[in-house]
Amino acid sequence: METGLLKDKKKTNIPYMCIRGITIISIALMFFPALSPTNFITQAGQAKIKGVASLFTSGVSYSSLTSGLERAFDKGWLNETYFMIMFVSCFVFILGTVALTVAMCMSLGNLKLKNMANKPLLGGAAGMLLGMAGVTVSYILITNSMDTDKVTTVFPTGLPMYIGITAVIFVLAVYIRIRTPKAQPNEKPEMESKYKLFLMLLPFLLLVFAFSYLPLFSWRYAFFDYEAGGELTAENFVGLKWFKLLISNPAYTTRLIRVLRNTLVMSFLGIATSWVPMIFAIFLSEIRSVRFKRFVQLATTIPNFISWVLVYAIAFAMFNTDGFVNTFINSLGGNADTNYLLSSDFMWIKMLLWGIWKSLGWSAIIYISGIAGIDQQLYEAATVDGAGRFQKMRYVTLPGLLPTYVVMLVMSIAGILSNGMDQYLVFTNANNKNVIEVLDLYVYNLGIGSGDIPLSTVVGMTKSIISVALLFVANKVSKAIRGENVV
Repeated sequence: METGLLKDKKKTNIPYMCIRGITIISIALMFFPALSPTNFITQAGQAKIKGVASLFTSGVSYSSLTSGLERAFDKGWLNETYFMIMFVSCFVFILGTVALTVAMCMSLGNLKLKNMANKPLLGGAAGMLLGMAGVTVSYILITNSMDTDKVTTVFPTGLPMYIGITAVIFVLAVYIRIRTPKAQPNEKPEMESKYKLFLMLLPFLLLVFAFSYLPLFSWRYAFFDYEAGGELTAENFVGLKWFKLLISNPAYTTRLIRVLRNTLVMSFLGIATSWVPMIFAIFLSEIRSVRFKRFVQLATTIPNFISWVLVYAIAFAMFNTDGFVNTFINSLGGNADTNYLLSSDFMWIKMLLWGIWKSLGWSAIIYISGIAGIDQQLYEAATVDGAGRFQKMRYVTLPGLLPTYVVMLVMSIAGILSNGMDQYLVFTNANNKNVIEVLDLYVYNLGIGSGDIPLSTVVGMTKSIISVALLFVANKVSKAIRGENVV
């Protein structure tokens, strides 16, 4: 009997693997506008006015689905009711995809959990099939009812692909439902720890993909003569023009060198003071009063959650011409009217101090956790040997935190070209721009401020590539020093 069950499980493993792979592909395709089955409306004699909405966008935003078609609806060239059907169909397809994804996650468990996954599996597959059928029917209705003298349709190339994928998913779901054996009545739904940990990590992996890897698709702007609102076509493809311009144009080269100087100076100042949170954590752990320790930790951690705009508001209230500092000096009989925020003197040091104040408590958390993990027997042995508090800090706590510090130091070296933008943006003015503009702010000013999107993309690309190279160099350094890799 057990042998038969094992054979049935093996028979269902391959369909499960297939349907998981196809589900991942279908989810990815939902975000590509060019492959959307709703991409088919054109206006006679004019350029395409529809085709920028992906299937996902078409199912969650009706205005995106019908963007540019308002005049056609008003004139009666198109029947808006059929577009509502298409919108609902796309939404049903998305719900089916969500149900199918839940079923795929549950299928990583034991037989009991797989039996429980059959309902969302079939429901999700049926929802996707129903949604795609609705999209197909609405397309046929729109084509048959439109005014062909005013509006024409182009067959959506993604429609047959979606129909095929959805049909395969539905067939596999039915097959799995039939071939999956029944679990024992007393069996509990369980899942291996490795799959549980993977599913817990999956949302964060998706966020990293969405915000770190998906934007890399925009690197293509570096090879086009692109302006905001335009399109990428073969006519405006310029190859490596912007890369050459960044090197050959003296104005751009001079500014880039200045920006790199500011970036490297700020980064090296940050690296030179990277030990401050560790020392702060060591002294904080030596405070005897629990209440006072918690108060200090809370007071130094809260600034991390304050936006840089509010930090600048605090700085403005303190160091403006009529700020607290000048007011206090004048109350003592002085005659101070200096606006410290406008001056470019010691700007690097000022930004460093603001950064330390804002991040000190938050950066110390990892070292506080490291201190909690140090073996207490080491402290007891040091006490027996007659070591005082400072000797324990020097010979026990500090060596125990050095491995953590080295990892953080190596990671900061790897990110030497990425020292943020917000703090420098809010403190920038005409007087200090030459010493405060760092690489991230330079990219922002190029792309958003000046509208040089291709050139800003080139700078951002170069920075990312160099940062990745530095990460591997830092990894080698860590391997040589600690005997362990960082990545």
